[in-house]
This record gives sequence, C-alpha cells and structure tokens, in this order.
Amino acid sequence: MVSAEAIAKLPKVLKPISNEQGANAAVALLLKPKRSDFDLLLVKRVENPSDTWSGQMALPGGKREPKDKSLKTTVMREILEETGVELSLCQLLGVLDVVRSEPKPDFKILPFVVLLEGEPKLKLNKAELETFIWVPYEEVIQSKGIATFSFGKFPAYIFANAIVWGVTYRILSAFVEAVEVSPK
Repeated sequence: MVSAEAIAKLPKVLKPISNEQGANAAVALLLKPKRSDFDLLLVKRVENPSDTWSGQMALPGGKREPKDKSLKTTVMREILEETGVELSLCQLLGVLDVVRSEPKPDFKILPFVVLLEGEPKLKLNKAELETFIWVPYEEVIQSKGIATFSFGKFPAYIFANAIVWGVTYRILSAFVEAVEVSPK
C-alpha cells in the first residue's frame, strides 16, 4: 500500500515539472486517492492502423503541438482532450525521466505524476480511447510478469483484463521505483 505521506514525499524524488529533458510528448500518471492506497488510470487506445500503439493499454497523453508553450501545456491539453480531466485543478507532483519509444526512437515521452482531487468524472474521447481502468497501486506491484505475444516475450504488468508492456511498462516501472525510494 502507498500511504498519503509517501505520495506527499514523491516530489522529493521526482524532477521539477520545468525539467523537460528534450522530450516532445507527455503522458500523465493520474493518481486517485482511495482509502489507504491510490489507483492509477490506464486507458486502452482504439484500434487504428496508423497508430503505433493501436489497441494497447497506455497512459493518457500525446505529442507536443507547435501551439504548446511547454510540455506541461501539452499534458494538460491532451488529458483534457482524451479524458475530460482538468489538470489545473490537480496537484502536479513532478516528472520522471524521459522515456524513448523503441518503435519510434525520436519520440521522447515525459511522464508527469499527478495527484487528482477526489473522484474525477471521465469523459473519454472515443476517437482515441476505447476504455479505461483504475488499478490499485498495490495491484501494479503484484502484477509484474512476462507476457507472451506472437512476436515474442516481454516484461509486462498483467492484470485481470489488461496487459501493459513496452513504453508504458517502462514508465510504470520507473514510477514504482520512485515510490519505493521516496523517503518513508
């Protein structure tokens, strides 16, 4: 379980939001308080032949557009567009290290860690996202394994109704590491 105190100490191990690290995309790990634990939001992307991550479980977010002043602007715009959640009403705790996409190495993703206030009302953009699940942090830790696909075996988080692998797996793993090393 992750206590509220542990989450409150996360900014000590995360990088400041202004540290964009040369990234050109942003995603958000949205943390929803739940009794003595926290749930994380995962979304399933719609099937789309032109999307590298078509049909996969992911974190909400996307590419920086020319009009975005910063990646904070990008993540706020993308989360609002995809889920209807207004991040200006939430607590942005910091960012993790940039993660490069293996299928698109020039795609550098900056993961933001965000503490939500209460229970958000999600309104998915059905053109981009098929569905979503809230996963308790404790379940994330317990679900680490290996997923077998027709194209090989990969480290993954395996939930009852979802498999998280690839770049999203690497981001979630970095988040778990940050939580584990945060001052107790």
